[in-house]
Amino acid sequence: MKKPLILTISLTLPGIVAAADDFGMKVQHHLAAHANKYFGIINPLDAPESVTVPRVPLQSALDLINVAPGLDARIVTRKSAQNSDMLAFWPNDSTPTHIVSCVEADNAAVGTYPDGKPKLKPSIQTVNLISGKVKTILRGMTRCDGIRRTPWNTIVATEEADDGGLYEILNPMTASELTLVARGTSDTIDSTGHAVTGQVEYRGAVGKLAWEGLDITHEGVVYYGDEERPGSGGPDADGGSLFKFVPAALWDGTPVRRLDQSPLAAGNVYAFQASCQSRTSSSFPQFGQGCEIGEGAWVKVDTANLRASAFANSATGFYRPEDGHFDPMYTDAGVKFCWTNTGNSGAQNYGEVVCLIDANPAGSGEKTVNNPDVNANGLTYLADSTESKGFAVAAANRVVEGDTDLNQPDNLAFQPVTGNMYVIEDNPFGDIWACLPDGEDRDVKTDGCVKVLSVRDSSAEPTGFAFTADGKTAYVHVQHSNDMACVAGSDCAPRDDYATDDLIRITGFKPRKYHE
Repeated sequence: MKKPLILTISLTLPGIVAAADDFGMKVQHHLAAHANKYFGIINPLDAPESVTVPRVPLQSALDLINVAPGLDARIVTRKSAQNSDMLAFWPNDSTPTHIVSCVEADNAAVGTYPDGKPKLKPSIQTVNLISGKVKTILRGMTRCDGIRRTPWNTIVATEEADDGGLYEILNPMTASELTLVARGTSDTIDSTGHAVTGQVEYRGAVGKLAWEGLDITHEGVVYYGDEERPGSGGPDADGGSLFKFVPAALWDGTPVRRLDQSPLAAGNVYAFQASCQSRTSSSFPQFGQGCEIGEGAWVKVDTANLRASAFANSATGFYRPEDGHFDPMYTDAGVKFCWTNTGNSGAQNYGEVVCLIDANPAGSGEKTVNNPDVNANGLTYLADSTESKGFAVAAANRVVEGDTDLNQPDNLAFQPVTGNMYVIEDNPFGDIWACLPDGEDRDVKTDGCVKVLSVRDSSAEPTGFAFTADGKTAYVHVQHSNDMACVAGSDCAPRDDYATDDLIRITGFKPRKYHE
């Protein structure tokens, strides 16, 4: 029988004795003292790193990161391209041989090919997890960030730019040194300038925005956010919205052997519109400033400009939505999609993780509301014929709220077996926190978080953290370190005319279900 544990999102130092009347400190101390039971580690980390350890030649993984006792870390390669970000396992999460990773760099030229043609910065690379060999498979994107392996076994990669797009790649292991002729197109050439067709496809149907994380249902419904800070687009401009792409033809499991068979080829996009009235109310969806969580509908938006259309159609805005994943432990109808809103700790907005339960991802057609007081052209919504008002409904709630230590959440990962959520910060000396699932207590939030990893270089941050399917091994990039000491000939020197980052394997996790 699982004992309920009250939410806490910071960590007591092991040597501190909680005040007799401070129940919150007692709970924090209990969580730290029982870290092996709840998180499969001996003890969590305590104080944040404060003395920088710069990137230099001949370092070990533990020179680069500090991990909780019970965990071990080893360098896979020091030759990943600088600004390596999110990663996807290939060919599967159970026995991966490679990772496929995004490189969050622009598309400027860094050198030339042997025939004199310009060579752009890398956008997507593969890394052999045994040998550490790095191969660039695509160039020409800008700020490649979110990357996933699809259920039909292609790779999708996205750009974190205001006009960022999504590109789908067939057979990534056979691709090598391809370059986009131009962003926003599918035209690619090889290193000799010859056209290559059928291997990369730009997916305009999902729209343009500042992409980061995403997740994809088995049918091809895609959930994603727009990394936009409120007010950045002008006075009273909303923050980034949460979007959902619904394919025109849902994937039915038929093998995808050509990219024109992908469900991402065509479809519609909807943005989440939180309502301040319930789904059964005659005024649902009632939207406006302050309606950020709870039940909401999916309003249709124009893919030509998702951000502007979301604002015009009164979609809900958040503070820089970044990474997002489905909760693998969710077993009810539909999906539970969780994402980070980074916030700004300097403004005492410490960020959050929000989870949205969407019982009918694909919906059933559309429903239009003609109300000139709301929108001169009316608003079209994703429909659900099983709902009393006919709207497809999802419900969002905060599950982690940041504080002075755990803040500015950026990346996100779920540990298989346990369902623990790992929250990765966007900070100097960035930390990684492990957060328990919500238990049987009355709230809807994590039952507590502890710190399991810290980057030791203040110029770097942890990115791309992901677990293999058994929950025992994780990988992480240490991104954009200051490389002044990594001179030519050293193990951290530039590769292929471009600076490098480290990819680290972390082992020693002992996953067990929280309910046991």
